[in-house]
This record gives sequence, structure tokens and C-alpha cells, in this order.
Amino acid sequence: MSYQISNIAKLPTQYGNFKIQSFKEKDLDHFVIFTEDLPLVPFIRIHSECLTGDVFKSIKCDCGEQLDFAMKKIAKEGGIIIYLRQEGRGIGLFNKVNAYSFQDHRFNTIEANEKLGFKADLRNFDLVPKILKEFRINKIKLMTNNPRKLNALGDIEVVERIPVLISSCEYNYEYLKVKKEELGHLL
Repeated sequence: MSYQISNIAKLPTQYGNFKIQSFKEKDLDHFVIFTEDLPLVPFIRIHSECLTGDVFKSIKCDCGEQLDFAMKKIAKEGGIIIYLRQEGRGIGLFNKVNAYSFQDHRFNTIEANEKLGFKADLRNFDLVPKILKEFRINKIKLMTNNPRKLNALGDIEVVERIPVLISSCEYNYEYLKVKKEELGHLL
């Protein structure tokens, strides 16, 4: 897998000052947001794009709140957010909106994806260990509930897994239940 790496730029945010760099893989521009001084064992968040949760603050999922949690913690303690452009568990924004429509008719997230002809989760995390190696990182504290992310790191040592637990509400309860019971998330 080949990729291109952009220059580094400053990224001041409401959480603190970060730097940003893009890793271009095929036609996808992934982003790495990181603090100036990385600790020897940095906090890492592997985050898949979720326009509805990250930008529009939808409470139908926990994505935006997980990203906020990670940005606050990393701004304070040092680390990296790897923001992967894999909207809707890899089905893209157009198909995600169609999946939302099925969810409005009582299909869960997996069933909705399957109704559209997709598997439950098409995301790929192969670029993550390569990005970490570019930063010369081989030990991390990983902020995740997703066992697939834990298993996708190759020879990167996870010293600690930090759960990212978000409160449920009437709009995301079933979504979180499916993540736990059917996708094996550590909730």
C-alpha cells in the first residue's frame, strides 16, 4: 500500500493547539492531528469519519462525543488522532444516509447496511501502523472500544486500552447495543 504525506501545518482548536498532516491513500485523504510534544507512549485515537456525529453533532451515534473526548485528552496529555476517511463504516456518506432511512424503519445498523448490499463493517485500518511508524511510535495508549482496532496494529504494542464510554440516550441506545452485542465492542 503506497501513500503520500503532506507537509505539517498548525491547527489551533477549541481544545488546544495541534498540528495536522494528511496521509493520501489512493483517493482518500486521511488526517493525523497531533500535539507538538509527543510523550514516549502517546495516547492514540483511531477515528473513522462520521460527518453526522463529528460535524453536525448527531446523537444517533457516539462518534462525535468520542472524538471530543479524544481531542480533550490528547490536548492535555499528548498524542495523536488518526482520522480515517471511512464514512459510515466504510460505505460512504450517500449510502450512510440511505442506511439511516432503513434505521428509521426499525432496522439496526448492521441490517441497514446489509439491506444496501454491504457487510456490517467495511473499514480498513491497515494504514494505522504505517502512520505510527512514520512518527517513530511503537508503544501506545489506545483510546477505543473496538477490538478490530486493537487487532489491526501489527507490531505496535498497546500498553493500555482506554475505554471511550459515552452515555446512551433514546436515539443511540439500540446503536450502542448492536455495537456491543453484534460487533463485539468493549462497552
